[in-house]
Amino acid sequence: MESERLESHLLNKQEEEASSFTSGLLLSTSVVVAGSFCYGCAMSYSSPAQSKIMEELGLSVADYSFFTSVMTLGGMITAVFSGKISALVGRRQTMWISDVCCIFGWLAVAFAHDIIMLNTGRLFLGFGVGLISYVVPVYIAEITPKTFRGGFSYSNQLLQCLGISLMFFTGNFFHWRTLALLSAIPSAFQVICLFFIPESPRWLAMYGQDQELEVSLKKLRGENSDILKEAAEIRETVEISRKESQSGIRDLFHIGNAHSLIIGLGLMLLQQFCGSAAISAYAARIFDKAGFPSDIGTTILAVILIPQSIVVMLTVDRWGRRPLLMISSIGMCICSFFIGLSYYLQKNGEFQKLCSVMLIVGLVGYVSSFGIGLGGLPWVIMSEIFPVNVKITAGSLVTMSNWFFNWIIIYSFNFMIQWSASGKIPHIKYNCSTI
Repeated sequence: MESERLESHLLNKQEEEASSFTSGLLLSTSVVVAGSFCYGCAMSYSSPAQSKIMEELGLSVADYSFFTSVMTLGGMITAVFSGKISALVGRRQTMWISDVCCIFGWLAVAFAHDIIMLNTGRLFLGFGVGLISYVVPVYIAEITPKTFRGGFSYSNQLLQCLGISLMFFTGNFFHWRTLALLSAIPSAFQVICLFFIPESPRWLAMYGQDQELEVSLKKLRGENSDILKEAAEIRETVEISRKESQSGIRDLFHIGNAHSLIIGLGLMLLQQFCGSAAISAYAARIFDKAGFPSDIGTTILAVILIPQSIVVMLTVDRWGRRPLLMISSIGMCICSFFIGLSYYLQKNGEFQKLCSVMLIVGLVGYVSSFGIGLGGLPWVIMSEIFPVNVKITAGSLVTMSNWFFNWIIIYSFNFMIQWSASGKIPHIKYNCSTI
């Protein structure tokens, strides 16, 4: 009898978990990750568009570097307020705001005839993706049951990689204005589809909208599911969070949080200063500078990004955080050395064929190594190391610092590769007569 009861309990549990994977949950996740796809497109748009935009609008290296990096300034501004905005108006409304910003930004870029309009469009793209980077993973985490939360949450990163890959690939065939118009489609798609998905149950619980909370859970879990227990758990969790989240900015800088702050800010510094954002923003320029066909190079990167992301999804919970970060850092160090060496040998006119092979192997290895650890793990670790009472404040500070470090790299990269592509400091000859 006891074994029959246990078997019955397990079967009921399996049926309950299986029923949680519903068409409503799948639809809601598919709609919101359209924003992640737009984020990926925005990050990598500048790579295939660089040469044509500079040629047609007569931009200097400094002009184009600012155009590319101004998006990160916009993202830094909205990242600071994204938590407050989504808490005030709701997750869906925040995504609508981000979509409006992104659509305006893409249209401004597509029809720009001067640097002011170009930068304005790119800035509004930054406003949009700054909101997307916060609200999409939050919404996914709040609507998915624990059984599927890991896989569904990673769909955010997967769609970003898909956006980058598609931009690398299609950028070889479309004019930069057409490419900007095509990039606005995911945001327009999301604007329409947001009408058909429910608001986050957790946000509804925060404002005491109990009836709407149950309606939302019914849409996500299925009409025949028993959602009373989950609704009660959500209300209880929200109430606990409300009581424990009353601390301010002063509490964040308490000596007890110093270790967590150093880890959080340090990982964001490493994530950006390793130069990963420059690969997305200037991949075509990197290949051109090395004398390698940019269309072939970016296509190769586009092909390997998606399977690499799937491999990371399958291994991240098995290997642990620290080993993956160490493997990622070692791999990127070795691959960066090969990339620099290929530039150095190519500059001196030696081993031209070997240089091309070394460059593509180095870049593919670099992108793969970044995806294994430093690409996504800093965000996972950040969500785990801060106590509940300062988690929101700490999240805003760390996110803002990430965007700021991103801006430094994207703005300065074009100047650095022009100064010394291999990374070897040029020998400067001084004229004594002018001293």
